[in-house]
This record gives sequence, C-alpha cells and structure tokens, in this order.
Amino acid sequence: MANIVIVFHSGYGHTQRVAQAVADGAGAQLLAIDADGNLPEGGWETLAAADVIIFGSPTYMGGVSWQFKKFADASSKVWYTQGWKDKLFAGFTNSATINGDKVTTMTYLWTLAMQHSGIWVSMGILPTNNKAATRDSTNYIGGYGGLLTQSPSDASPAEIPRGDLDTARSFGERVAAVARSRG
Repeated sequence: MANIVIVFHSGYGHTQRVAQAVADGAGAQLLAIDADGNLPEGGWETLAAADVIIFGSPTYMGGVSWQFKKFADASSKVWYTQGWKDKLFAGFTNSATINGDKVTTMTYLWTLAMQHSGIWVSMGILPTNNKAATRDSTNYIGGYGGLLTQSPSDASPAEIPRGDLDTARSFGERVAAVARSRG
C-alpha cells in the first residue's frame, strides 16, 4: 500500500472537509499547513517518506492561499536536492463560486509538482454534464486536471454539496489505484 500524504491549507474549514473526503478515498494521511503557513513538527519528514503527495488549497483571489504559497516556496530546499523526484502528485481546490478561477490554482499546483520532477495524476472521472445533472452529481464542476469543489461563501463546511464530497472520495480512490499500479 502506498504512503499517501495530503498537504493542504484551509482558511475556514471547507478545504479541510474536502481533504478529509479525499483522504477517506485514498487511505491518506492529512498534513495541515497552519494559519502562519507552516507545517507541524516532522511535516517535511512526512512528505519525504510519502510515495504520493496530494496538494490542497482554497482558491483565494484567483490563486492558492498565501499560506500554501509560503509552504510551496519553502519546498525549494527539497527541490534543490530533487527530494520529491518521481513521486506521484495530485491536487484539489475549493472556492465560493463554481468557477472562481480555480484553473489558475490547479495550474499552480501542477506546476509545483512539475518543478519537483513529479508525476501528476489527473481526475480520471468524467463530468456529469447533462440536463439531469444536479449539484449532488459527481464531478458536476467538471474538473479534469484535478479535483474542483465549491462551497458558497455563506455555507458552513458541513454544507459542501454531497456530489463534491463523493467526487473527492472517488478522486482519492483513483490516486490510490494509480499508486498501486506503480507497484
């Protein structure tokens, strides 16, 4: 079984709830970036031991949160030694609107993985894009490069649409399956 770690920042609890759903599907460990942009003690060692790293950040103002960016910038020490080379990577983001310029956040997460010479795992889940689709349908938002979820700005983390959480679990299962196939 692959050692999968989800490193994420969550400002209001929504991204943390999505991270937990991905972890449930992947059998992954959560590693939260704190409000100051730091990992807990032993966090860098946890990532070094991981076979798979899944990035998660809310989309704020068209990009990752500053706390996630601080973590990413700090990862340049790992980059210099290519410590994460050939690990599997994947990513997800949550924002208050359906679009919210999530693609720029996903592009940032993908680019960070590529900077580390990683191998990216895409969604692998077709969107539900027919007239019968509802917010409780899987991959309703239609992500391909990674998991996209949405929670209205006045909604609590408990109110994230069921379809997004189901998609998050399925995404975690896919990442774990790809990791198992590597062997």
